[in-house]
Amino acid sequence: MPWYALYTKPRNEKKLAQLLQAKGIEVYCPVQEIVRQWSDRKKKVLEPVFSSYVFVFMNNYAKERIPVLETPGAVNFPHIDGFERDIESFYDNKIHAAALSSCTAAIHLALILLGVQAGDEVICQSFTFIASANPIMYLGANPVFVDSEPDTWNMSPHFLEMAIKDRMANGKKPKAIVVVHLYGMAANMPQIMEIAKTYNIPILEDAAEALGSSINGQKCGTFADISVLSFNGNKIITSSGGGALISANPQYTEHAKFLASQARDPAPYYQHSSLGYNYRMSNISASIGRGQILYLKQRIQQRKAIYNYYYEQLSHLPGLSFLNEPIGYYSNRWLTTILINPLQSGGVTNILIADALATNDIESRRLWKPLAQQPLFHNCPSYGNGMASQLFETGLCLPSGSSLTLAQLNKIVGIIIALWH
Repeated sequence: MPWYALYTKPRNEKKLAQLLQAKGIEVYCPVQEIVRQWSDRKKKVLEPVFSSYVFVFMNNYAKERIPVLETPGAVNFPHIDGFERDIESFYDNKIHAAALSSCTAAIHLALILLGVQAGDEVICQSFTFIASANPIMYLGANPVFVDSEPDTWNMSPHFLEMAIKDRMANGKKPKAIVVVHLYGMAANMPQIMEIAKTYNIPILEDAAEALGSSINGQKCGTFADISVLSFNGNKIITSSGGGALISANPQYTEHAKFLASQARDPAPYYQHSSLGYNYRMSNISASIGRGQILYLKQRIQQRKAIYNYYYEQLSHLPGLSFLNEPIGYYSNRWLTTILINPLQSGGVTNILIADALATNDIESRRLWKPLAQQPLFHNCPSYGNGMASQLFETGLCLPSGSSLTLAQLNKIVGIIIALWH
């Protein structure tokens, strides 16, 4: 007997499950098991934060009794294929997609597809989350870090070329370049792509935070040989956890699916000639992603509205600045970020703002600590002038969730403005 999805409001979910179980009907509640929001400060379990979204897919399709989970033991997982088609459709069917268990898994497989091996060097943006670089080390390769530019906060084309020239002068031509679009802002891809082309080095484009962002109408994720996306719980849309590898080259995505499924050979029995991984996205996660992607444009509009509100209310404060979109750039504004210059702000710092918000049980976060400064990478070469370090020392991520209300935004803004008076 197949499983069917039943839509209910979060507060009724437990009661409905108990009623069905009392009648001998087996019940599976994915929201209860995989999506919960915790208060970091009070350690209090709240209602599942994605309940209103998790069942959007089920609400749209279960009316026709479309199964979400097939008969236990079956190997037909239609929503993985369906989510991949949804991703491809978002990119106007100009790319192919492989849905995976995480963006980190996607980076790992992408590096394998680009031929990275033990002992190779891979250039990586320093100002980013550590998951952009960890897979380099999974393969026994060595990261080479490149600093940021002020216009986008992403990889500096100037220091990228400096790094390439210096590594080649030392007899180590980089095997690949990992470029990241941070906080929804695209990197300077036109210049970076030109440099990569000059030296014939493939690019891995980390668009985990930039789904829906673009440069001159070209979407992030379509510039490089291979790109990766994230659908983690904190991203602009989520599958509760997961990622994707995308490429205009179908050979890349097909081989990624092969490697992500334990590299099982096309034989009538279980035969394996290559090292594989358990990296495929689950069917239930894919079904959540299918519901979420329907609302991607709406989520982007909400994030941009939040950014615009912060900008209108705070940009007049001395020493406080925002990351503006360069001409031709379109940011999804995944997170609204600010910089504070204490020499101009009368002594107000990013730490002071974070502490004031925390006193009111409002979470904010420092910008990424550069990977070149992380203890794990203390022996890795890096190229730059300290721009990423400056961003880390003076920057702050403001609350940016799509569900923020005007009252909540007013409270946040009021706490910040009060520090200047």
